Amino acid sequence: MMFKKVLIVDDHDDINNGVLNVLHDFEIKNIYMAQYCDDAFLKVKKANLENENFDLIITDLSFKKDYRECKIESGEGLIAIIKEEYPETPIIVYSMDNRLQKVRSLINKYQIDAYVCKDRNGSVELSQAIKSVFEKKQFLSPQVSKALSPKSDLEIEEYDIELIKQLANGLSQDEISGLFKNNNTTPNSLSSIEKRLNRLRIQFKANNAIHLVAIVKDLGLI
Repeated sequence: MMFKKVLIVDDHDDINNGVLNVLHDFEIKNIYMAQYCDDAFLKVKKANLENENFDLIITDLSFKKDYRECKIESGEGLIAIIKEEYPETPIIVYSMDNRLQKVRSLINKYQIDAYVCKDRNGSVELSQAIKSVFEKKQFLSPQVSKALSPKSDLEIEEYDIELIKQLANGLSQDEISGLFKNNNTTPNSLSSIEKRLNRLRIQFKANNAIHLVAIVKDLGLI
């Protein structure tokens, strides 16, 4: 036996076709697709009302905005609402985002069942993930397999990641302050940024800003 009813949530046709091929290899025939997270959640809700629940959801994290207004704008938003309403539904994330911090957050917050990275081995790993999840085992692509190791278990916010990214891009603290002000990112004062970087240097035991960037890169957080 294998999963009987699967929902693919992705806004790229090429990716959808690749996922379809993997599912067909398992001889899964009852497959639905959605290119918007709102549509995906409606399909999940309708299936539940009809007592024909999806027994697997495979979703991307990022979706391009277009003319259409959407209540659920990201894969993470979709995962959050599905896990709140239907916590037993297995979810595989299939994404190009290979940040360990993101993977760890999704596992800890929503108990996702697998995280597969879209790359040259994506289809093979997706196949392995489907088999693992069906056997009630968690699956992580090799490049994000350290997401749950104690070394990567460091609290760091999206703001911190963006701050360190800009340092890695060669911006000075003053330039980052200006950029954050233009983007309405807060806190954005020079003193706030200095304090934040000092805290991060202490947290990661970094000698200076360059060392901080190197450590965070090694951990796969940026």
